[in-house]
Amino acid sequence: MTREEKSLVIEELTADLANNANIYLADISGLNADTTSNLRRAAFKANVQMAVVKNTLLAKAMEASDRDFGDLPSVLKGNTSVMYSETGNVPAKLIKTFRKKSEKPLLKGAFIEEAVYIGDEQLDLLVDIKSKEELLGEIVGLLQSPAKNVVSALKSGGSTIAGLIKTLSEKEG
Repeated sequence: MTREEKSLVIEELTADLANNANIYLADISGLNADTTSNLRRAAFKANVQMAVVKNTLLAKAMEASDRDFGDLPSVLKGNTSVMYSETGNVPAKLIKTFRKKSEKPLLKGAFIEEAVYIGDEQLDLLVDIKSKEELLGEIVGLLQSPAKNVVSALKSGGSTIAGLIKTLSEKEG
């Protein structure tokens, strides 16, 4: 690979790092061609971009990026695949599901919405991360619940008060 080609790859990786809020680094070494193909197919179906990268080039792209990747460059050893996703927990779920049939891929680390996670033991935690949409849905649900209770109480209370007034007015007459 020439110096110019390396520079182009670093520029592309830097742009990918800037354009994606959720980045996973995984080790898929030891997977045969068929298994790797199945993993790529599953990633495509889950709307996860996946690519095998050279560690040195990815490290330089992280360095050139405006983001703080913390200790994430320290996991760039051996075979590294990078996964990009719009939703923070989708690659973690993909890895977990895929590992029911195979012992790989192993999670090396992840960068989720400015937070850094290092090591395969973080996988279960990452699976449980809620997306921004899920959190907003929960908040809206929580906010709507008391309002609905107040409205229903007012409606039912209003009919009760109206009934009492009607009954009292009929008694007086």
